[in-house]
Amino acid sequence: MNFDLYGFGPALAAGALMTVKLALTALCLGLVLGLAGALAKTSPYKPLQWLGGAYSTVVRGIPELLWVLLIYFGTVNLMRALGEFFGNPDLSLSAFAAGVIALGLCFGAYATEVFRGAILAIPKGHREAGVALGLSKFRIFTRLIMPQMWRIALPGLGNLFMILMKDTALVSVIGLEEIMRHAQIGVTVTKQPFTFFMVAAFMYLGLTVLAMTGMYFLEKRAARGFARSTQ
Repeated sequence: MNFDLYGFGPALAAGALMTVKLALTALCLGLVLGLAGALAKTSPYKPLQWLGGAYSTVVRGIPELLWVLLIYFGTVNLMRALGEFFGNPDLSLSAFAAGVIALGLCFGAYATEVFRGAILAIPKGHREAGVALGLSKFRIFTRLIMPQMWRIALPGLGNLFMILMKDTALVSVIGLEEIMRHAQIGVTVTKQPFTFFMVAAFMYLGLTVLAMTGMYFLEKRAARGFARSTQ
């Protein structure tokens, strides 16, 4: 095996960068959707509860690969109609955008349950204390609920991010040039499947180790003021 993987080394490195960009962008979208879903499910209003429950149930009930395909191919007519309306008939959804939407949607559905559990784990007395101090609902949420919810939810969100990092490989089916796409191209050209798939496996493993290290420091930072000495 050549040191540069038969000339595909730089391409795989570029694929790793694309994988990181895809995962982080989908993470941002998923966190927003997950928090919105959790607030809806814990809302006192029934319509919001039904909406949050329907989102988490429907999205989690369909495989991530199907969401990638449905969003990428299912928006063709919609994007064409929008393009014709705005005078750009070639308007289309890129593979990156479709991947971000699909993976962010799926991450958000699972994060909804993580955030919901974290919110329910916070004692009601903390909210009552905020009300007694005359704080608004917004300030109670941002100053009292959010910091505690983040600390409780962080381990679960970390596990979901590990899954999200590996699920980025699914976007290769719509042509996004991330790690798996470049590995498949390398296999087609060189007829060395074991070599390229093993390299791809180690690249995903390396990214996972880096993500775990980052999560360790985030959890350590979030736990400041809560950890108690056992001595």
